[in-house]
Amino acid sequence: MSTEIAGGDAGGGPEAVRTVRYPALRARLRIYRNPVVVGFSGFGYVLLAWLLLIVPMMKGFDSFVGFDSIAYWAVSPFHPYAAPLGTVASFTYSPAAALAFAPAHLIPFNWFYLLWGSFLVVNLVWLTRRYALIWLCFLPVSLELFHANIHLLLATVCVLGFDYPALWSIALLTKVTPGVSLLWFAVRREWRSLGIALGATAAIAAVSFAIAPGAWFDWVNFLTSSGATGPEVNGSYLWIIPPLWLRLVAAAALIVWGARTDRRWVVPVASTIALPVLWITGPAILVAIPRLRSRAWRSSHAVPPTPEAPAT
Repeated sequence: MSTEIAGGDAGGGPEAVRTVRYPALRARLRIYRNPVVVGFSGFGYVLLAWLLLIVPMMKGFDSFVGFDSIAYWAVSPFHPYAAPLGTVASFTYSPAAALAFAPAHLIPFNWFYLLWGSFLVVNLVWLTRRYALIWLCFLPVSLELFHANIHLLLATVCVLGFDYPALWSIALLTKVTPGVSLLWFAVRREWRSLGIALGATAAIAAVSFAIAPGAWFDWVNFLTSSGATGPEVNGSYLWIIPPLWLRLVAAAALIVWGARTDRRWVVPVASTIALPVLWITGPAILVAIPRLRSRAWRSSHAVPPTPEAPAT
């Protein structure tokens, strides 16, 4: 969109001719003239560059760029759980997710990481809009882009899942436990949305089971025998992280309260709390909160008041 004022035709001379292009974009970018915003954004870029360029070269560092995403790239659709838990290429999602990621191995890992990381950046920008650079200062977001997990994708699910409930199949077939957020539909008696979410998940799982039934039995055995319910450091779990069952109870209670009071921002919070392994990149899901709390988004999703019955 552009606006042109030709002053030559109006007698103002050539110097009066000016062109203002993309006024909406300029208005959005005005925030980055703020010194505080520029400073924090610069810090975020320095932090991200440090994570991507310096950290992998540190002596004794046992991780690397795209550490999480290599499991997506290397997964075997028929034997997804061959790698031991916690090692490189350890895949923990459902066989349906393994089938979805299987074509990734057709390209070199560096290209896959570039594509997957770019997809995560698109999610971040869509969720945070003009504040995207600021959110790079939030360490879970920077580390999420470094490791290339799926938490930013789950943040998008938390937002779009209200309008497109089938997207919740992504959470249910990957991290699984954030699916506790579907209690939102049950509490509000939005049975159609709940049915779509569960139906889509069941349909995808059924197709996957028809293709690789053995992988599903392996996944059930993996989930029941791994016992991974918290971040592991040197063979022991951090005692400060509550156990999964307690976090699920807290997440469910939060969802019930949010559904009854129409506070949609509780969904990404509950989804974060309910993650099967609550590690430093998990809170990247919280980038969904600003979008859910924005005035424009809330006004477009407001429930219209029930008209009063005419007096008789």
